[in-house]
Amino acid sequence: MQYRAPVREMQFYLEHVLGAGRLAETDRFAEATGEMTEAILTEAARLAEGVLAPLNRAGDETPARLENGVVRTSPGFADGYRAIAEGGWVGISADPEHGGMGLPMVMTTCVNEMMSGACLSLSLNPLMSQGQIEALEHHASEELQALYLPKLISGTWCGTMNLTESGAGSDVGALRTKAEPNGDGTYAITGQKIYITWGDHDMAENICHLVLARLPDGGPGTKGISLFLVPKYLPTEDGEPGVANSLKAVSLEHKMGLHGSPTAVMAYEGATGWLVGEPQGGMAAMFTMMNNARLGVGVQGLGQAEAALQQAVAYALERTQGRSPVEGGKGTIVDHADVRRMLLTMKALTASVRAICLDLAFSIDMARATGEAAWQARAAFLTPIAKAFGTDVGCQVAEMGIQVHGGMGYIEETGAAQYYRDARVTTIYEGTNGIQAMDLVGRKLMDGGAAARSLLDEIAKTAAAVPEGFGDGLSAAHAAAMETLDWMLATDNLNDRFAGAVPFLRALGLTLGAHYLTKAALANGEEERMQIARYAVRRLLCEVPGLCAVAREGAEDLYALDAEALAG
Repeated sequence: MQYRAPVREMQFYLEHVLGAGRLAETDRFAEATGEMTEAILTEAARLAEGVLAPLNRAGDETPARLENGVVRTSPGFADGYRAIAEGGWVGISADPEHGGMGLPMVMTTCVNEMMSGACLSLSLNPLMSQGQIEALEHHASEELQALYLPKLISGTWCGTMNLTESGAGSDVGALRTKAEPNGDGTYAITGQKIYITWGDHDMAENICHLVLARLPDGGPGTKGISLFLVPKYLPTEDGEPGVANSLKAVSLEHKMGLHGSPTAVMAYEGATGWLVGEPQGGMAAMFTMMNNARLGVGVQGLGQAEAALQQAVAYALERTQGRSPVEGGKGTIVDHADVRRMLLTMKALTASVRAICLDLAFSIDMARATGEAAWQARAAFLTPIAKAFGTDVGCQVAEMGIQVHGGMGYIEETGAAQYYRDARVTTIYEGTNGIQAMDLVGRKLMDGGAAARSLLDEIAKTAAAVPEGFGDGLSAAHAAAMETLDWMLATDNLNDRFAGAVPFLRALGLTLGAHYLTKAALANGEEERMQIARYAVRRLLCEVPGLCAVAREGAEDLYALDAEALAG
């Protein structure tokens, strides 16, 4: 089945649910009119459907490989990347001063969903460059910006980020990579980084690595870390790739999924690099890139959910099995109640994540356009929800897609399993979903719960407007979430909060999703949207009170059993 970009859904939520037309009323995004949005999304859909989607299977079956020190990409990937770069899609939200389109993050989010749904392995490459572009725009010197940004934005050069080391994954502060001053304004970077997405390849003239390392006077932990830009080839005076730098891809990981995306172990052996931002300011600069990437990763989960949903529906409409239980049915498995349950759940969850990700992107845009603290707080609060709930749903929907296919879902030739294998890592990288949940109940509640209460107030208004027949699921979910928020804020022991962080985040994701679906249904009264919203409110929100009850249990029972006894 060929992937179809859900342009109509994107436009509907932007216009009727989020009110994204407000962006065109700001000075910064005055050109982001409805007409421009439609034109951009239509063109991106052509790219996703016609160029990228046909590459998805090739990337899975013929992985990237390391040959004689050179990473060879999957068949067709170089041409696909060229189409992305030449279309200007890498720099869609980048500053026009350096060649970007300067368009809102909501458009980038829509485009990234299409590319992720069409071919996730290839789409990771421009996503890495987009994050690096944003980090350099905010923190690099004017000289570095002038040299690197035009190349990255045009896609002539590609970007990566190098955080993780063996023994220094989630605990970034344990890294051992060193940076020694060369005396000429450059630094010698020495160390090894692992899990580097698109760390090396043959699709661009140069690959620019953002590397976290420690200066000689850098203290222990994250506060002593600095950020460096380390290119594969050292630029000449006229800005062209020159001699090779002292770095290389040592090996590529053999992974469960994302076979077309080379995940490299990178070795730096006194490689020349340039400081980005202030000394000891590496984590602040890197978080600019990571926050961008966390929205992007949530969108990756969304893209896989949409693709898996489309394939599952197509299969269910064609597969005959048993006698239809409904009069006048289609005669295929879509007639069966349990298959309908799975498909409706997949559809409701996918739409929920799309709305959450678009709301986050819209909030980022409004914060940039207005400078208002309320929009910044909303974006910060939605970030861990979009990343964690979005990727959890990506895996859940992909797994249900396999179940809809039955035995054929377990057979690789249908392609159903690839969505799950590709989506699975999204819950792990850019901060595991457990860490996202801990961030939600920790840092994101340091405002006394103001941002959380603001969102919950919106949900309460939607719950008060639900039509007869919807039930009180949204009101009950809202009440449970409010009770749990109050409990979290009243609990001094952070470990008690952390023990319930994951169920609380999922409860908020489900509640927000049903809120958006209900707003969508109320916006135009379409029967299809009414039915999807009713399904979410009456069936999916049943989980929320239970999740919230678990979230309030604290940590004591988690430690009641000796750690050694867990293996016995």
